[in-house]
Amino acid sequence: MRFKTLMHYVYAPETLEDAFLRLKREAAPGVDGVTWGQYREDLEHNIGDLSERLKRGAYRAKPSRRRCIPKADGRQRPLGIASLEDKIVQRATVEVLNAIYEVDFQGFSYGFRPERSPHNALDALYVGLMRKQVNWVLDLDVVGFFDAISREWLTKFIEHRIADKRVVRLIWKWLNAGVLEDGVRKRGETGTPQGGSASPLLANVYLHYVFDLWAHHWRKTQAHGDVIAVRFADDAVMRFQSKSDAERFLAQLGERFAKFGLELHPTKTRLIEFGRYALEHRRRSGRGRPETFDFLGFTHICGKTRGGRFTVVRQTMRKRLQAKLNAVKAELRRRWHDPIPEVGRWLGSVVRGHARYYGVPMNSRAITLLRYRIGWLWLRALRRRSQKDRTTWERMQRHIDRWLPKARVCHPYPLVRFGVVT
Repeated sequence: MRFKTLMHYVYAPETLEDAFLRLKREAAPGVDGVTWGQYREDLEHNIGDLSERLKRGAYRAKPSRRRCIPKADGRQRPLGIASLEDKIVQRATVEVLNAIYEVDFQGFSYGFRPERSPHNALDALYVGLMRKQVNWVLDLDVVGFFDAISREWLTKFIEHRIADKRVVRLIWKWLNAGVLEDGVRKRGETGTPQGGSASPLLANVYLHYVFDLWAHHWRKTQAHGDVIAVRFADDAVMRFQSKSDAERFLAQLGERFAKFGLELHPTKTRLIEFGRYALEHRRRSGRGRPETFDFLGFTHICGKTRGGRFTVVRQTMRKRLQAKLNAVKAELRRRWHDPIPEVGRWLGSVVRGHARYYGVPMNSRAITLLRYRIGWLWLRALRRRSQKDRTTWERMQRHIDRWLPKARVCHPYPLVRFGVVT
């Protein structure tokens, strides 16, 4: 079924106003320089004017303001900061399209979808490794996915379900708006700008047709054993019962991606032996412990419980831990002369936020280490404020106990939570 009349849902004033109220109030402004607070001062008039321009086709997308943020591996991730009205229209359009595509998307797709979080994907990955006959793991990585998306194919995929030409034209306006970098407007022929509200949905639509539907059909028609998939945006992990299935899947996936302008990373895409019997198989052949793989900030390791049974140990990625400590160190240098209570409240929020994400079972050592290291960084910052400072570790320990919450596991075991939400 194709939907022919959708635009009137997008330009409805109540839809636009709801989209505006859902935006982050402290977000950086785009090229128009308009902030959330400034736009709200005359909200009724602004929303009415925007709705009227959308209705008669006079709306024009502005270029995004380019901003690069550091990644955990030291590289820079380019983001496009859209203007406020572009954010509103994108958010409103995404709300309308989500009602259609949420019915179509596969169950193993978790990235940037309503009521689905990274921990839902981690739970599904863990349960599959524990409950299914998994012996091999294929860790997939796409080279520059957001920059490599073919706009022609993306348009075809959208038009497969959306017959309203005005909505398709609206999406093309965002894709062709380009970015403003150093005062120069740049337009590309491929890719979608990262940072906008529509970018995650467009990426999910693209991978739904390029990867999800194909992988689901492949495991039903060509696999000889269990095949389980988990995908979060452009990060995917496939699990196989037999090595031959994994190798055939990888070879055919490379050809499939090449057809749609995508490329698997030659070094980051790995096929590793992982699962319940990997420890014993590698020990017998003298190959050492099984390899590990990273997914959504966690390193997954073949381990054993205290009773000797197989389990999957999830630990904070070393790069993520070190990146967080480096960021705290840099911010402490900027806050050297701030009062201790103010710095303590900020550091407490850092430790608390880190534990809320990484506080999974069997990862308490890593989150405890972060709290300990942050305490030492804070002590060094206090000692460097003055040449006469004599802050001792015993005194520092009292500050740590008062301001930094103790690390604790915040998430239940995946086998418990996954059974409830699935």
